[in-house]
Amino acid sequence: MSELDARLRDEIDDQVAEALDAYLAEWRPRRPRRAGPVVVTVALGVVTTTLAPGAAWAAWLAIAATNVAWLVVVSVWAG
Repeated sequence: MSELDARLRDEIDDQVAEALDAYLAEWRPRRPRRAGPVVVTVALGVVTTTLAPGAAWAAWLAIAATNVAWLVVVSVWAG
């Protein structure tokens, strides 16, 4: 009887693991989200602020718009 119980427990464990894998597969992004462009644009903003402080507000506005657009596009592709 204990052998049957062990087999039954193993089968239940396998089914639970398969169900959990299927559930998690739905929540994982299909493509990894890449933050590279966001980091690069912020670095460019820092350089621009250092070299031309008078134009910094325009640079940061462009950077913010670019980063928001990038994150929206990446989210749509991943979803």
